[in-house]
Amino acid sequence: MTAPEPYASVRYLVDDVPAAVDFYTTHLGFRLGHDAAPAFAAVLRGPLRLLLSGAASSGARATPADVTGPGYNRVNLTVDDLDAEVARLRAAGVPFRSELVSGPGGRQILLADPAGNLVELFQPAGS
Repeated sequence: MTAPEPYASVRYLVDDVPAAVDFYTTHLGFRLGHDAAPAFAAVLRGPLRLLLSGAASSGARATPADVTGPGYNRVNLTVDDLDAEVARLRAAGVPFRSELVSGPGGRQILLADPAGNLVELFQPAGS
């Protein structure tokens, strides 16, 4: 086994790599880590490396045809002030896929990237 990397990586299949990069870097505080558009890019936020794979990438080509659409999984991003983030993103025209939901662990809302992949903004209870 190789030595661990400084990042945990998640791969999202996207239909437009530059649009996905713009979405994550403009709206969600990611920075560009690697750009091989239009096939692939990686964006970074803290210890998360989000691999954005277009149709020409090896990651997308290795995916079975029955699971090529946006997934049911989602990246969870913890925020300090969920209401402020929702207001900021709504003002920027970002599409939300749910309303705010509260539970014993905190509050959350879902939004979608340009390919339809879900992103969860989460504010822990008591923060």
